[in-house]
Amino acid sequence: MNEALQTHFAVIVVGAGASGAPLAARLSEDPARSVLLLEAGPVPASRAEFPAELISAGTVEGARPGHPDNWSFDAWLTPDRPYSIARGRIAGGSTTVNGSYFVRARRGDFEAWEAGEGSRQHADVWSFDAVLPFYRALESDADFGDSPVHGSSGPMPVQRPARDSPLTRAFVAAAHDLGYPDEPDKNDQGVAGVGPLPMNIAGGVRFNTAFAYLEPAAGRPNLVVRGDSVVRRVLFDRVGPAAVASDGLPRAVGVEVEHDGQLSVVTADEIVLSAGSIKTPHLLLLSGIGPRAELEAAGVTVVREAAGVGAAFSDHPQLAVDWWPKPGLVDYGTPQSFAVSLNFASPNSRASSAAGGSVSADARADLEILPFLKPNHYLLTGEPLDEPLTMLVSLMAETSRGTIRLVSADPAVPPRIDYNYLQTDCDRARLRDGVRAAVALLRSKAYRGVFDRLSVLDDEVLGSNERLDEWMRANVGTAIHLCASAPFGEPGDPNAVVDRHGLVFGVTGLRIADTSILPTAPTRGPAATAVMIGERMAALMQGEAGLGTQR
Repeated sequence: MNEALQTHFAVIVVGAGASGAPLAARLSEDPARSVLLLEAGPVPASRAEFPAELISAGTVEGARPGHPDNWSFDAWLTPDRPYSIARGRIAGGSTTVNGSYFVRARRGDFEAWEAGEGSRQHADVWSFDAVLPFYRALESDADFGDSPVHGSSGPMPVQRPARDSPLTRAFVAAAHDLGYPDEPDKNDQGVAGVGPLPMNIAGGVRFNTAFAYLEPAAGRPNLVVRGDSVVRRVLFDRVGPAAVASDGLPRAVGVEVEHDGQLSVVTADEIVLSAGSIKTPHLLLLSGIGPRAELEAAGVTVVREAAGVGAAFSDHPQLAVDWWPKPGLVDYGTPQSFAVSLNFASPNSRASSAAGGSVSADARADLEILPFLKPNHYLLTGEPLDEPLTMLVSLMAETSRGTIRLVSADPAVPPRIDYNYLQTDCDRARLRDGVRAAVALLRSKAYRGVFDRLSVLDDEVLGSNERLDEWMRANVGTAIHLCASAPFGEPGDPNAVVDRHGLVFGVTGLRIADTSILPTAPTRGPAATAVMIGERMAALMQGEAGLGTQR
């Protein structure tokens, strides 16, 4: 069939990123199912046609604000702290522009997500034991190979970098000296501590989901991949108050697409939004699914009122503890950006739990320290510059919540994104713990051969909670791990947008498959979990088709 002429498919997947690429590839393994994968950015015809700076794992230049393959969403981390949010706008999505940190969510994350009334019947969907086979199936782990925990033949290569840099050795030794345990495999479920980072890097190449899933599927006649195709909204067979009030539910029947300045409509039996945790809720809002008052204020006809769309997302607030190393220690030629991390529990974690945070009974770590091996400017530009190194301190189980709000019915106008970071006492207390822990590492005996001095922080600031809070508000960043902007939950839960199969409540024919559906951000970075969601959702959809299920 002529791909340019085909206008109806069994499934349309919106977004060829961390979740969408594996979802589309797995669905197309059934030759009887026609799949259209739409990507807003370019879809290079071969690996060689990807921009060189996006392939090299030695920098993260694709995350630079304004890079053409990066959405660069404007956001506010606090009312006084504007920020640019890097999200991939190219085949592979954010797996093409991120730092290749590829760590699984923890068992405790899944337990927290499955907690609540009525959830036991769904324990076979998103429990850790239910998703472990998909984590294993997606990876080819170069260090641990095939085991009950790991896979050796999946499409995503996973390996842990060498720990031979004197900077890395100092960090590990300092962590041990300060009493933190070893965590040799951060993709297992052992005690949190210091250990090597699993990364989706092979031969110095950032191995994105386009390489892993779309390249092997490129010859399938039932899989059509179209780049530079911006989905503007989902179209329904019925809209407006009458449709909402009727016995039958509005059905998603197609999408409006902009390509080369021209608008067209493509239809499908089912539409899956895998556009990421910012674009997916934005598309829902543009399509008439969201808080009624917000939609009406923007002039969007309400298809289905859904208060939870963009209402309470979570992410990981982050602070950079900058420090000057002794001369000659930075190796700009290494393909590594970082090699190890330290995950540990804040002394104030109990305060978080009491305040309604996501720290659960397994006492999982809520702080992470990630030491950079190169200066931040070099990582974003590839240009050496005399500047300090960074230890990134992240709060991995924050209690503050953010919002994504519709500004205009025009799809070209981005949504308003407010993170509301540092809004709770326990978040500030735990981040203070993290900053002080990073400084303790740098001032330990193990760092004497590499540490020269702190760049900005001093003992006066470090010794005062008030001064340190002031510094944190002025310097807070984000790990860009946004999740929970269209969370799953039980029918009748006003905050739930989808069920555990990703099906949007109150309509038919529309599903979500990306980290939007997680109830909170996991306590490790979400990239590996995003790929797993694509794999898991494909299996759920294949099972529904096999059972002839109408959901």
